[in-house]
Amino acid sequence: MITCAIIDDEPLAVKLLENYVRQTPFLELRHTLSSAVEAAEVLQSQPVDLVFLDIQMPELNGLEFARFLPEKTRIIFTTAFNTYAVDSYRVNALDYLVKPISYSDFLTAARRAEEWFSLQRRAEEHTAPPTDTVHDTTPAKSTTEEESVFVKSEYKLVRIRKDDILYIEGLKDYIKIYTESHPKPILSLTAMHAIEQSLPPTRFLRIHRSFIVNMEKVSLLERGQIVFGEKVLPISESNKEKVQEYINKRMIAK
Repeated sequence: MITCAIIDDEPLAVKLLENYVRQTPFLELRHTLSSAVEAAEVLQSQPVDLVFLDIQMPELNGLEFARFLPEKTRIIFTTAFNTYAVDSYRVNALDYLVKPISYSDFLTAARRAEEWFSLQRRAEEHTAPPTDTVHDTTPAKSTTEEESVFVKSEYKLVRIRKDDILYIEGLKDYIKIYTESHPKPILSLTAMHAIEQSLPPTRFLRIHRSFIVNMEKVSLLERGQIVFGEKVLPISESNKEKVQEYINKRMIAK
């Protein structure tokens, strides 16, 4: 079960969401709160897994309030305005529902939350210490979680295998992830340094402030540039040395 709270100052919206939660077997409603100020006090002592949070509220709006929630609490925004979609990403929202909300859209968002919590639990089980007193000294095997990353793209969590990534392009607040299996790049509101930290440095190199490359996928370097089909990626002066070092280790001597 996923414990949840509804935070909204509109009685009709609250009634609708309460009805939707009752229809959803894996959700358990713990709190119905009419203001973010009230919610801050209640959720501090009685936290929940998931919050259905209105954005436009008096005193403290939903986006501001979201920054004070516990790290493990996930958010699904509910609002009459669609102008806050990008801002919702910045506070780690799982989804963004625009009023009037149909049960179909509500259920899709709720299932997304269910999937997210399921993945979290599995990841915690993999990292949990053994319960018995026998200590296994054999090296841990790599898991699918270690060999893949999740990114937010178009209100969804998309799993990408690291060995499927060709290169990543940074575009201000966004990144484009180019893969072998997708014809189009995957667009995500993620910082370059965040995705870089999640990738193994033995395979992925930052060749430019705007590009991270899976060096195992590189088949052609020409005139100080990396070529992927028709796409040519520049190597900045500050990164040429580490790229050359990578190549030298794999170059066949004359």
